[in-house]
Amino acid sequence: MTTRKQPGPEPADGYPGAALGMPTGGVGSMARLGPRVIAVIIDWLVCSVIAAGFFGYSFGGGGTSWTPLAVFFVENLLLVGTIGSTLGHRVMGMQVTKESGGPVGPLAGLIRSVLLCLFVPAVIWDKYGRGMHDHFAGTVLRRVR
Repeated sequence: MTTRKQPGPEPADGYPGAALGMPTGGVGSMARLGPRVIAVIIDWLVCSVIAAGFFGYSFGGGGTSWTPLAVFFVENLLLVGTIGSTLGHRVMGMQVTKESGGPVGPLAGLIRSVLLCLFVPAVIWDKYGRGMHDHFAGTVLRRVR
């Protein structure tokens, strides 16, 4: 039986997820920046299409510019808070979990979604690639394949 390390600062010579007892690579390791960015692009495109189809958002003007962001927020809140991954996460083989490895739950899903939609916490990350939105929500994005 392996024991998880307590969340805290990464060791000076550590790797992404070392302080959380995550493996260096493969299934269960911390998702890297490239796949995370692709997942967000997938989610944003899907949310923009939903906003256009259901709420009259137009890529060239029409509708409100906040509509895709509102759909993106609801997608993240519902999907991450319940099943742990958005459509983009699933396509890219990732899942959001609590630092302990358990399910995210509604409160952490709400905190993470609000901060992600503020954008600034999502583009500020530590030297190991973990975003501030994940730090504050107590979550981590893991590889599942």
